[in-house]
Amino acid sequence: MLLLAVLQLWAALSAQAWDNHQMRAAAQRLGPNAVAAVEPLQSMLRAAQTQDEAAKLSAANQFFNLRLRFAPDIEVWGQDEHWATPLQALNAGAGDCEDYAIGKYAVLLAMGVPHTRLRLVYVRAKLPDLATPVPHMVLAYYAIPNAEPLILDNLQAAIVPASQRPDLAPVFSFNSESLWQGVGQAAAGSAMARLSRWRETWARIQLEGLL
Repeated sequence: MLLLAVLQLWAALSAQAWDNHQMRAAAQRLGPNAVAAVEPLQSMLRAAQTQDEAAKLSAANQFFNLRLRFAPDIEVWGQDEHWATPLQALNAGAGDCEDYAIGKYAVLLAMGVPHTRLRLVYVRAKLPDLATPVPHMVLAYYAIPNAEPLILDNLQAAIVPASQRPDLAPVFSFNSESLWQGVGQAAAGSAMARLSRWRETWARIQLEGLL
């Protein structure tokens, strides 16, 4: 039994999607906060190898919600719009809604969750203190095709079904493969081809060794 457990662990480690050394080197280039975040990030990724997907969702959601302070791009990056990689956001210690959602998406892929179950969703969010809905991004998880998705969001800690988030109105959704109008099932093309900012961010994420 012990030998079997060791072999299973070895196989899981051999199949891991991330590169420990590449991640550490990328963190060194970014700064001390990224370096400090790498060990807990990799610890979470290792633990995920024996977890079910519900536990993986919870871990990724909490990891970024607790470690990032919400701040607009102009404050963090000095520009109106910047999509950060997970390590960039962790080094800054802050980010806006896209940074939370992208970090969770990339980490869940590294944990082995198929990209077909995940979508970044651009929404219009109704906030209690504002009369007009504002642009916002969340991460949606589909356990099976056509299922009601679960929503991972920096605005609240709990992961809940989309029907419990009437404050969010989907505009379009995408992942590392496809793009959709709203949250429909018929793809509207390649997200990488049609969203240049996403294509550039995805390339930077891969250079960090997470995927």
